[in-house]
Amino acid sequence: MPQSATSTDTFPINGTDFIEFYVGNAKQTSLFYQHCFGFELIAYKGPETGSRDVVSYVLKQGKIRFVITSAFSPDHEIMKHVALHGDGVKVLALWVDNATDAYHKAIERGAESAFEPIKVEDEHGYVMMAAIKTYGDTIHTIIERSEYNGVFLPGYMPKSSLVKINSLGFKYVDHCVGNVELGQMNKWVKFYEEVMGFKLLVTFDDKDISTDYTALMSKVVSNGNGFIKFPINEPAAGKKKSQIEEYLDFYRGAGVQHIAIATDDIVHTVESLRNNGIEFLYVPDNYYDTVLERVGEIKEDINELKRMNILVDRDEEGYLLQIFTKPIQDRPTVFFEIIERHGAKSFGKGNFKALFEAIEREQELRGTL
Repeated sequence: MPQSATSTDTFPINGTDFIEFYVGNAKQTSLFYQHCFGFELIAYKGPETGSRDVVSYVLKQGKIRFVITSAFSPDHEIMKHVALHGDGVKVLALWVDNATDAYHKAIERGAESAFEPIKVEDEHGYVMMAAIKTYGDTIHTIIERSEYNGVFLPGYMPKSSLVKINSLGFKYVDHCVGNVELGQMNKWVKFYEEVMGFKLLVTFDDKDISTDYTALMSKVVSNGNGFIKFPINEPAAGKKKSQIEEYLDFYRGAGVQHIAIATDDIVHTVESLRNNGIEFLYVPDNYYDTVLERVGEIKEDINELKRMNILVDRDEEGYLLQIFTKPIQDRPTVFFEIIERHGAKSFGKGNFKALFEAIEREQELRGTL
């Protein structure tokens, strides 16, 4: 059962329901996540199910559901989104007990509606859904599904992967990071605090997150039970163009920068991803010369972490292991973080400089630094 949220939450959130990507070719993208990331295909909607203009593939691993969506007409809002932003995240869906109540409370507190509560039903029951807008063109769909026992949502049919899929050990969504324009970070932090009742978890300024060339600011907000964590980044003044500015240029506005996925065996997960063709940011080997002096004793073999180029950091509660993929589409926008936590509640502050220098090396190759 989900933990109860604190009294500050505007409405209780049980967890991330799904993350929906709008893409140019849903069939091929869904195959990418099956073959490379080990997600199982579980459901589908398209012309065969009566959906004449939109096609979606639902993928699952652990508690994570990705929905990969495309449309047939270039005039469809989904394809306009893809034309502007490239493949990217449209929906961060939140699982709640009462979608109608949650929606109205959010609107009362100043949220802008994406769509009003609707009841969607089929022979497996019904789902209540509503949505509010957040940064850029991203929305939060609010899902109530206690009266539904179908495969995903009404309108979807069960569908299975045609080849054997090997799970890579992904457990759940740890956090989702948004990039917003200069001067917009505090506005969106305030939105999550005042509209959603989230609390500010941690703040990083340009002294924490900077290199010789670039910098950014970041604040992390979280709901009461800690299941939903949203870091919000904005650019900070630097000598050259930061990764946040590069993202905003290529994504054509604010949006989801990366999704952090938790695993219990990061070495196995990362080795499998590498074997499946996923590229990661590279941190030089000399990072490992002093890392144990900084973070202290860990259970893992440091040579294995070095072999996989996995980073380590520690806070007051414990330590974490993390690594970041390169962007997973041609535009340098959305990427993934793989994270394994051993008590640590933080986000790898001790690794920021090494990571940002790795990103700058990639920017330099692209000619965008």
